[in-house]
Amino acid sequence: MSLVRPADGPLVVDITPESAGWDWTGLRVCRLAPGAPTRVETGGSELFVLPLSGSLDVTVGADEHHLDGRESVFSRITDFLYVGRDTSFELRSAEGAEVALPASRCEVALAPAYGAAEDVPVEVRGAGPATRQVANFGIPGVWDHADKLVCCELLTPEGNWSSYPPHKHDASEPCRVVNEEIYYYRIRGGPDGSSGFGYHTTYTGPEHDAAGLAPVDEDHRVRDHDVVLVPHGYHGPCVAAPGYEMYYLNVMAGPAGRELAFCDDPAHGWVRDTWAGMATDPRCPMTSAAGRREPS
Repeated sequence: MSLVRPADGPLVVDITPESAGWDWTGLRVCRLAPGAPTRVETGGSELFVLPLSGSLDVTVGADEHHLDGRESVFSRITDFLYVGRDTSFELRSAEGAEVALPASRCEVALAPAYGAAEDVPVEVRGAGPATRQVANFGIPGVWDHADKLVCCELLTPEGNWSSYPPHKHDASEPCRVVNEEIYYYRIRGGPDGSSGFGYHTTYTGPEHDAAGLAPVDEDHRVRDHDVVLVPHGYHGPCVAAPGYEMYYLNVMAGPAGRELAFCDDPAHGWVRDTWAGMATDPRCPMTSAAGRREPS
Protein backbone atom coordinates (compact mmCIF):
# COMPACT_ATOMS: atom_id res chain seq x y z
CA MET A 1 0.00 0.00 0.00
CA SER A 2 1.34 3.43 -0.93
CA LEU A 3 2.54 5.75 1.86
CA VAL A 4 1.03 8.76 0.04
CA ARG A 5 -2.46 9.98 0.93
CA PRO A 6 -3.78 12.60 -1.55
CA ALA A 7 -6.12 15.40 -0.51
CA ASP A 8 -9.85 14.74 -0.75
CA GLY A 9 -12.78 17.03 0.03
CA PRO A 10 -13.40 19.91 2.47
CA LEU A 11 -11.72 17.94 5.25
CA VAL A 12 -8.51 18.17 3.26
CA VAL A 13 -6.56 15.67 5.35
CA ASP A 14 -7.84 13.23 7.96
CA ILE A 15 -5.09 10.90 9.19
CA THR A 16 -5.60 9.04 12.46
CA PRO A 17 -3.28 6.47 14.05
CA GLU A 18 -5.82 3.81 13.00
CA SER A 19 -5.96 4.91 9.36
CA ALA A 20 -2.16 5.22 9.24
CA GLY A 21 -1.71 1.75 10.72
CA TRP A 22 0.46 2.87 13.62
CA ASP A 23 0.17 4.00 17.25
CA TRP A 24 0.77 7.70 17.82
CA THR A 25 0.59 10.45 15.20
CA GLY A 26 -2.29 11.98 13.28
CA LEU A 27 -3.17 15.06 11.24
CA ARG A 28 -6.34 16.83 10.21
CA VAL A 29 -6.43 19.77 7.82
CA CYS A 30 -9.79 21.45 7.49
CA ARG A 31 -11.27 24.46 5.73
CA LEU A 32 -13.33 26.85 7.87
CA ALA A 33 -16.20 28.63 6.14
CA PRO A 34 -16.47 32.35 7.02
CA GLY A 35 -18.18 32.79 10.40
CA ALA A 36 -19.13 29.11 10.74
CA PRO A 37 -18.03 27.37 13.96
CA THR A 38 -16.21 24.03 13.89
CA ARG A 39 -16.20 21.87 17.03
CA VAL A 40 -13.12 19.70 17.72
CA GLU A 41 -12.75 16.95 20.33
CA THR A 42 -9.18 15.97 21.14
CA GLY A 43 -10.03 12.64 22.81
CA GLY A 44 -6.85 10.90 23.92
CA SER A 45 -4.57 13.12 21.81
CA GLU A 46 -2.84 16.46 22.22
CA LEU A 47 -2.62 18.78 19.22
CA PHE A 48 -1.56 22.12 17.80
CA VAL A 49 -3.95 24.51 16.07
CA LEU A 50 -1.83 25.87 13.22
CA PRO A 51 -3.31 28.34 10.70
CA LEU A 52 -2.18 27.57 7.15
CA SER A 53 -4.11 30.44 5.60
CA GLY A 54 -6.29 33.03 7.28
CA SER A 55 -6.68 34.01 10.93
CA LEU A 56 -9.02 32.44 13.47
CA ASP A 57 -10.32 32.43 17.01
CA VAL A 58 -10.15 29.35 19.22
CA THR A 59 -12.54 29.04 22.16
CA VAL A 60 -11.55 26.58 24.88
CA GLY A 61 -13.99 26.63 27.76
CA ALA A 62 -14.33 30.25 28.89
CA ASP A 63 -11.08 31.32 27.18
CA GLU A 64 -10.75 32.70 23.67
CA HIS A 65 -7.45 32.84 21.80
CA HIS A 66 -6.96 34.84 18.62
CA LEU A 67 -4.44 33.36 16.19
CA ASP A 68 -2.98 35.91 13.79
CA GLY A 69 -2.50 33.76 10.72
CA ARG A 70 -1.11 34.34 7.24
CA GLU A 71 -2.04 34.59 3.61
CA SER A 72 -0.33 31.27 2.95
CA VAL A 73 2.42 29.05 4.36
CA PHE A 74 4.79 30.83 1.94
CA SER A 75 4.07 34.33 3.33
CA ARG A 76 5.02 34.33 7.04
CA ILE A 77 5.36 32.43 10.30
CA THR A 78 2.06 32.14 12.21
CA ASP A 79 0.67 32.16 15.74
CA PHE A 80 -0.46 28.76 17.02
CA LEU A 81 -2.19 27.15 20.00
CA TYR A 82 -1.50 23.95 21.93
CA VAL A 83 -4.58 22.03 23.15
CA GLY A 84 -4.27 19.02 25.45
CA ARG A 85 -6.08 15.71 25.51
CA ASP A 86 -9.69 15.25 26.68
CA THR A 87 -10.61 18.78 25.56
CA SER A 88 -13.48 20.18 23.50
CA PHE A 89 -12.93 23.47 21.66
CA GLU A 90 -14.33 25.59 18.83
CA LEU A 91 -12.69 27.12 15.77
CA ARG A 92 -14.14 30.16 14.02
CA SER A 93 -12.75 32.43 11.31
CA ALA A 94 -14.48 35.65 10.28
CA GLU A 95 -13.16 35.51 6.70
CA GLY A 96 -12.52 31.78 6.36
CA ALA A 97 -9.32 29.86 6.95
CA GLU A 98 -7.47 26.62 6.41
CA VAL A 99 -6.06 25.10 9.58
CA ALA A 100 -3.83 22.13 10.40
CA LEU A 101 -4.39 20.06 13.54
CA PRO A 102 -1.25 17.91 13.96
CA ALA A 103 -1.80 15.47 16.84
CA SER A 104 -0.37 12.68 18.92
CA ARG A 105 -1.85 10.28 21.37
CA CYS A 106 -0.45 11.09 24.78
CA GLU A 107 -0.63 10.20 28.46
CA VAL A 108 -0.47 13.56 30.28
CA ALA A 109 -3.30 16.12 30.11
CA LEU A 110 -1.93 19.66 29.78
CA ALA A 111 -3.67 23.05 29.72
CA PRO A 112 -4.02 25.07 26.50
CA ALA A 113 -1.08 27.35 25.69
CA TYR A 114 -0.65 30.12 23.10
CA GLY A 115 2.45 30.47 20.91
CA ALA A 116 3.27 33.80 19.24
CA ALA A 117 4.75 33.92 15.75
CA GLU A 118 7.41 36.35 16.99
CA ASP A 119 8.75 33.68 19.37
CA VAL A 120 9.21 30.96 16.73
CA PRO A 121 12.91 30.45 15.93
CA VAL A 122 13.69 30.28 12.22
CA GLU A 123 16.72 28.16 11.32
CA VAL A 124 18.59 27.98 8.03
CA ARG A 125 19.70 24.36 7.65
CA GLY A 126 22.09 22.80 5.15
CA ALA A 127 24.09 24.67 2.51
CA GLY A 128 24.31 25.14 -1.25
CA PRO A 129 21.49 23.35 -3.08
CA ALA A 130 20.52 21.59 0.18
CA THR A 131 19.67 24.88 1.95
CA ARG A 132 16.21 25.10 3.51
CA GLN A 133 14.34 26.99 6.23
CA VAL A 134 13.01 25.36 9.40
CA ALA A 135 10.43 27.07 11.65
CA ASN A 136 10.88 25.24 14.95
CA PHE A 137 7.57 26.15 16.56
CA GLY A 138 6.85 22.84 18.30
CA ILE A 139 10.15 21.08 18.99
CA PRO A 140 11.78 20.13 22.33
CA GLY A 141 13.85 22.94 23.78
CA VAL A 142 11.73 25.56 22.01
CA TRP A 143 8.24 24.41 22.98
CA ASP A 144 8.28 22.12 26.01
CA HIS A 145 4.56 22.32 26.82
CA ALA A 146 3.67 18.93 25.29
CA ASP A 147 3.80 15.27 26.29
CA LYS A 148 4.63 13.49 23.00
CA LEU A 149 3.97 15.76 20.03
CA VAL A 150 6.84 17.25 18.00
CA CYS A 151 6.19 19.57 15.03
CA CYS A 152 8.06 21.94 12.74
CA GLU A 153 7.54 23.62 9.36
CA LEU A 154 10.02 23.59 6.47
CA LEU A 155 10.31 25.77 3.39
CA THR A 156 12.53 24.70 0.50
CA PRO A 157 13.41 27.14 -2.31
CA GLU A 158 12.53 25.99 -5.81
CA GLY A 159 15.11 23.56 -7.14
CA ASN A 160 16.63 22.74 -3.73
CA TRP A 161 16.87 19.49 -1.77
CA SER A 162 15.52 19.07 1.76
CA SER A 163 15.46 16.27 4.37
CA TYR A 164 18.94 15.49 3.16
CA PRO A 165 21.04 13.44 3.81
CA PRO A 166 18.40 10.69 4.14
CA HIS A 167 17.83 9.83 7.79
CA LYS A 168 15.74 7.57 10.02
CA HIS A 169 14.34 7.39 13.54
CA ASP A 170 13.04 3.86 13.95
CA ALA A 171 13.66 0.56 15.72
CA SER A 172 16.66 -0.45 13.57
CA GLU A 173 20.29 -0.11 14.66
CA PRO A 174 21.86 2.24 15.67
CA CYS A 175 18.86 4.53 16.34
CA ARG A 176 17.90 5.07 19.97
CA VAL A 177 14.66 7.01 19.35
CA VAL A 178 11.56 5.76 17.52
CA ASN A 179 9.26 8.35 15.94
CA GLU A 180 6.42 7.94 13.47
CA GLU A 181 6.39 10.88 11.07
CA ILE A 182 3.93 12.64 8.79
CA TYR A 183 4.95 14.96 5.96
CA TYR A 184 2.15 17.31 4.84
CA TYR A 185 3.08 19.09 1.61
CA ARG A 186 2.11 22.41 0.11
CA ILE A 187 3.55 23.34 -3.28
CA ARG A 188 3.54 26.94 -4.46
CA GLY A 189 2.17 27.15 -7.98
CA GLY A 190 3.76 28.98 -10.88
CA PRO A 191 3.07 32.63 -11.81
CA ASP A 192 0.74 31.44 -14.57
CA GLY A 193 -1.33 29.43 -12.07
CA SER A 194 0.26 26.10 -12.98
CA SER A 195 0.24 23.38 -10.33
CA GLY A 196 3.65 22.54 -8.94
CA PHE A 197 5.17 19.33 -7.63
CA GLY A 198 8.14 17.87 -5.81
CA TYR A 199 9.58 14.47 -4.94
CA HIS A 200 9.76 12.45 -1.74
CA THR A 201 11.76 9.25 -1.15
CA THR A 202 11.44 6.60 1.59
CA TYR A 203 13.44 3.37 1.68
CA THR A 204 14.84 0.71 4.00
CA GLY A 205 18.19 -1.13 4.23
CA PRO A 206 19.58 -4.42 5.58
CA GLU A 207 19.41 -3.10 9.15
CA HIS A 208 15.63 -2.80 8.80
CA ASP A 209 15.39 -6.41 7.62
CA ALA A 210 17.44 -7.42 10.68
CA ALA A 211 15.00 -5.53 12.94
CA GLY A 212 11.99 -7.27 11.37
CA LEU A 213 10.68 -4.07 9.73
CA ALA A 214 8.86 -4.35 6.44
CA PRO A 215 10.80 -3.35 3.33
CA VAL A 216 9.98 0.05 1.81
CA ASP A 217 11.21 1.50 -1.48
CA GLU A 218 8.98 4.36 -2.65
CA ASP A 219 9.66 7.46 -4.74
CA HIS A 220 6.69 9.79 -5.06
CA ARG A 221 5.83 12.88 -7.04
CA VAL A 222 4.08 14.95 -4.38
CA ARG A 223 1.55 17.66 -5.14
CA ASP A 224 -0.18 20.38 -3.16
CA HIS A 225 -1.91 18.95 -0.03
CA ASP A 226 -0.40 15.46 -0.38
CA VAL A 227 0.53 13.58 2.80
CA VAL A 228 3.37 11.07 3.07
CA LEU A 229 3.50 8.66 6.01
CA VAL A 230 6.88 7.49 7.33
CA PRO A 231 6.37 4.50 9.65
CA HIS A 232 10.08 3.59 9.45
CA GLY A 233 13.01 3.71 7.08
CA TYR A 234 15.26 6.38 5.65
CA HIS A 235 13.35 9.38 4.33
CA GLY A 236 14.74 12.02 2.03
CA PRO A 237 15.52 13.69 -0.08
CA CYS A 238 12.46 15.89 -0.51
CA VAL A 239 13.13 17.79 -3.72
CA ALA A 240 11.40 21.00 -4.81
CA ALA A 241 11.07 20.99 -8.59
CA PRO A 242 12.58 24.03 -10.34
CA GLY A 243 9.97 26.78 -10.47
CA TYR A 244 8.01 25.56 -7.44
CA GLU A 245 8.71 26.31 -3.78
CA MET A 246 7.95 23.49 -1.35
CA TYR A 247 6.50 23.55 2.17
CA TYR A 248 6.01 20.64 4.48
CA LEU A 249 4.70 20.26 8.00
CA ASN A 250 6.48 17.54 9.99
CA VAL A 251 4.46 15.74 12.68
CA MET A 252 6.34 13.29 14.90
CA ALA A 253 5.68 11.21 18.00
CA GLY A 254 6.66 7.87 19.45
CA PRO A 255 6.65 5.69 22.55
CA ALA A 256 9.49 7.48 24.36
CA GLY A 257 9.72 11.12 25.41
CA ARG A 258 9.91 14.04 22.99
CA GLU A 259 13.23 13.62 21.21
CA LEU A 260 14.50 14.51 17.75
CA ALA A 261 17.43 12.08 17.54
CA PHE A 262 17.99 10.57 14.10
CA CYS A 263 20.53 8.50 12.17
CA ASP A 264 21.81 9.39 8.70
CA ASP A 265 22.07 6.77 6.00
CA PRO A 266 25.78 5.89 6.41
CA ALA A 267 26.19 5.90 2.63
CA HIS A 268 25.35 9.61 2.46
CA GLY A 269 26.05 11.12 5.89
CA TRP A 270 29.42 12.43 4.68
CA VAL A 271 27.57 15.15 2.78
CA ARG A 272 26.99 17.06 6.04
CA ASP A 273 30.74 17.56 6.40
CA THR A 274 30.89 19.43 3.10
CA TRP A 275 28.52 22.15 4.30
CA ALA A 276 31.09 23.72 6.65
CA GLY A 277 32.89 25.38 3.74
CA MET A 278 29.87 26.03 1.56
CA ALA A 279 27.70 29.15 1.41
CA THR A 280 24.00 28.88 2.19
CA ASP A 281 21.44 29.72 -0.47
CA PRO A 282 20.77 33.50 -0.18
CA ARG A 283 17.05 32.86 -0.67
CA CYS A 284 16.93 31.53 2.90
CA PRO A 285 15.45 32.44 5.27
CA MET A 286 12.36 32.87 3.15
CA THR A 287 9.89 34.08 5.81
CA SER A 288 9.64 35.36 9.36
CA ALA A 289 6.89 36.57 11.68
CA ALA A 290 7.20 39.93 9.89
CA GLY A 291 6.40 38.42 6.51
CA ARG A 292 8.04 37.33 3.30
CA ARG A 293 11.75 38.06 2.95
CA GLU A 294 13.01 38.73 -0.53
CA PRO A 295 16.76 38.06 -1.03
CA SER A 296 18.88 41.15 -1.60
